[in-house]
Amino acid sequence: MVVVLFIPQTGTPIKVLFNRLIAFSPSEISEEKQKTLSDYNWKLQNLDGTTAQFSSAEKKVTLVNIWATWCPPCIAEMPSMQALYNTYKEDVSFYFVSIEDPKTVQTFMEKEKYNFPVYTTQDTFPEALQTNSFPTTYLISKNGKIVMHKTGAADWDSESVYKTIDALVAE
Repeated sequence: MVVVLFIPQTGTPIKVLFNRLIAFSPSEISEEKQKTLSDYNWKLQNLDGTTAQFSSAEKKVTLVNIWATWCPPCIAEMPSMQALYNTYKEDVSFYFVSIEDPKTVQTFMEKEKYNFPVYTTQDTFPEALQTNSFPTTYLISKNGKIVMHKTGAADWDSESVYKTIDALVAE
């Protein structure tokens, strides 16, 4: 039975399901432990190859999700990310960033029917957003405070996340 976890056709869906079952809503970082993002200098590319500047997110509520198409925890949280994007796309700047080939990411997005904004980068991540784990997500306030920082799959379509974002947007 354990062998099915190592066969890509069955292993990934099982790992995704498991991650969805254990995903919980992320919590806010206490104010005294919040880091400030001071460097918005980050060159990204849309999937069509157009350059995008992360600096356009400065002074806005922003969500940055660093993910990969091959990562079961990333795949597990994507439905909740799509729901969050659908709810807040007018009020929050969303940056779903992958270091993969844009064609690979585009194929994944089309297959799964996701429409949130995805970027790729070969550039160095801003220091406050550097990670070695996928997925890693940051929720950033208008003044650059990292209010939420979650590594691993989470349920982003939750009342507590909505309350936090509503408060940030209202600031």
